[in-house]
Amino acid sequence: MTHYKSNLRDIKFNLFEVLGRSRILGRGPYEDMDAETAEAVLDEVDHLARTKLAESFVEADREPPVFDPQTHTAPLPESFKKSFRALMDSEFYKIGLLADVDGVPAPPSVRWAMNELILGSNPAIYMYASGPKFGEMLFRNGTERDQKLGRLMAQKLWGATMVLTEPDAGSDVGAGRTRAIPQEDGIWHIEGVKRFITSAEHDLSDQIIHLVLARPVGVEGVGGPGTKGLSLFVVPKYEFDLETGELGERNGVVVTGVEHKMGLKVSNTCELTFGADEPAKGWLLGDVHDGIAQMFQVIEDARMMVGTKAIATLSTGYLNALDYAKSRVQGADLINNRDKTAPRVTITHHPDVRRSLLTQKAYVEGMRALVLYTASIQDQVALAAAEGREDRDAIALNDLLLPIVKGYGSERSWTLLGTESLQTFGGSGFLADYPLEQYVRDAKIDTLYEGTTAIQGQDLFFRKIIRNQGQALGQLQAEVAGFLQAESGNGQLKEERALLAKALEDVEAIGTVMATDAMSSDPRVPGGDPRNLYKIGLNTSRLLFALGDVVCGWLLLRGAEVALAALNGELSEPERHFYEGKVASAGWFARTVLPKLSAERVIAENTDLAAMELDEQAF
Repeated sequence: MTHYKSNLRDIKFNLFEVLGRSRILGRGPYEDMDAETAEAVLDEVDHLARTKLAESFVEADREPPVFDPQTHTAPLPESFKKSFRALMDSEFYKIGLLADVDGVPAPPSVRWAMNELILGSNPAIYMYASGPKFGEMLFRNGTERDQKLGRLMAQKLWGATMVLTEPDAGSDVGAGRTRAIPQEDGIWHIEGVKRFITSAEHDLSDQIIHLVLARPVGVEGVGGPGTKGLSLFVVPKYEFDLETGELGERNGVVVTGVEHKMGLKVSNTCELTFGADEPAKGWLLGDVHDGIAQMFQVIEDARMMVGTKAIATLSTGYLNALDYAKSRVQGADLINNRDKTAPRVTITHHPDVRRSLLTQKAYVEGMRALVLYTASIQDQVALAAAEGREDRDAIALNDLLLPIVKGYGSERSWTLLGTESLQTFGGSGFLADYPLEQYVRDAKIDTLYEGTTAIQGQDLFFRKIIRNQGQALGQLQAEVAGFLQAESGNGQLKEERALLAKALEDVEAIGTVMATDAMSSDPRVPGGDPRNLYKIGLNTSRLLFALGDVVCGWLLLRGAEVALAALNGELSEPERHFYEGKVASAGWFARTVLPKLSAERVIAENTDLAAMELDEQAF
C-alpha cells in the first residue's frame, strides 16, 4: 500500500458531468479519443499512479541524489528510476501531444485530469518526463531543423530543461546577463551561469536539451536591455547527429552544483555553467529573436503544472487525513464529555475535526474544479487552432485563470496541508511514519517557483486585467452572474447563491479600487500621484485570493446543482454519499469562506501608504 490516495470519481464528475467533455471527444481532432477511451485511460493511469509511480515516493526523499563535483553528475536512486520507467513504458506521457511528435491527440482537459494523478503520486516523475512536451514546443516554434530535434526528443525520450534564472537576477528575468555570441558557422556560444534549473542533470536519459534565455551580443538590432533583448537558444548536453540522434562530444554546459532542498529532494535543482572550459554550443530557436514569447509557452504550461501539483498533493493529504480520522479513537463525544465513563469515539465525531475535514474537502474540490475548468478553456483554444482560427476570448480567459491556478492554488494548498491535513493527525503528523510531513515540505516550493505568489498577483492585475482592459475579467464575471441569474433546479441552494452574489460584488469592488488607484497614479493627470501604485501592490495578492475564492465558490455551486439533480434518481449507496458530499462541500465553502471577502473589501478600500512611508529601520 502506497502513500497516494486519488479521487478519480471527482475527476470524472468534473470532466463529464459538470464540464460535459464528452461533447468534444470522439470527433474532430479527437476522433480517436472518445469518452469511453478517455475514461479507460484515466482508470489505467490511476492504477499506475497508486502503485508503481507512488512506490518510490518516500525512499527517493530519504535517499536523494548526491552530486559529484568531479564528474558533474547526480545519479538518481534505483527505486525512483524504476517508477520513472513504469510511466515511460506505459506511454501515457504521449496523451495530449501532437501526432507530429509521436503523440496521442487529446483535449487539454483530459491531459490535465491525467496529470493530476501522476503529480499527486510522485511529482518529480512528471518533471523528469518533460522532454517530449518540450520537443512539441520546438516543433511548434522551430525551423525544419528544430522540428527534427523535437521528434528526436519525443522518440528517444531525451530530457529537457527551461533555463531562465540567474544568481543575481532571481525572478527579474530581464536582468539576466548570460551572453550568446554568434559564430561564423551559424552556431552560438553561450556564456554565463544559471541557477534553480530543474532536471538539469540526471541519469534517466542519455541526452538533455537545455532551452536557454540569453542576450545576443554583437548583433545589430537585438540583445538590448530587459526581457525584450533575450533570445531563446537550444543547447544540448552532448552534440548529436540531427538525422540519427547519435551522440557525439560533450558540450560545454555542465552542472556545477545541486541545491540541498527542504523538499522535493529527488528532483535535481541545479546550477548550470555555460562555456567555462569548453564552448557551450547552441542555436537560435526558430532563427528568430523572440525568446521571452517562446519561453512563455513553456512557462505557462509549467504554471498550470504547479497549480495541478499543489492541488493534487492537498487532495491526497486530505484523503490520508480523512482515513486517519475515521480510525483514530480519542476522547468522548463532546455532548458526553462530562461523563468520564462515556465510550471513546473516533475523532470524526469531534466538531473541530469535522470543521477541518469539510474545509479541506471544499477547497480540494473547488480547486480541482478550477484546474479542470481552466483546462476546458484550453480545450476551446485547441479546437479553434485545429480549425485554423484563433479564439481570442478563450486565450484571454485562460491567461486570466493561470495565475489563479498557480498562485491561489499553491498558496491555499500549502497552507491547508500544514494547518489542517497534518494537524488532523495531531503529533503523529509531525512524524515520518505518515506522508503529511513530506507533503508539506514538498508543497512549499509550489508557492515559489515559476513565479512567486506576489508575482502571480501582479501578473493577474497589471497584465491580465489592466492590459486586457478588463475584458477577460468581465467575461468571467458575466459567467458567474449568468449562473446566479439562472433558475435553480429546486431552490435548495438559494442562500448559498446569495452569498456568492455578495462575494462577486465584493471582489468587483476590490478590483474597482485598484483600477482607480492605477488611473490616479499617472502623474500626467491632475492630482496624479505615482505612489498610488504602492496601494495596488499592497492589494494584488488580496485580489488574487479573493478572485480565486469566488471562482471556486461558483464552480462548487455549479457542481452542487448537478449533484442535486442526480440525487433525484436511483443511486447506489456510495453514489448517493458522493453526491451528498458535493452539495455539502459547496454549502460549507459558501457559508465559511465567501463571507470573508466583505472584510477583504473593507481592507482594500481603506488601504493607505502607511506601510510604504514607514522607515525600514522601524520594521
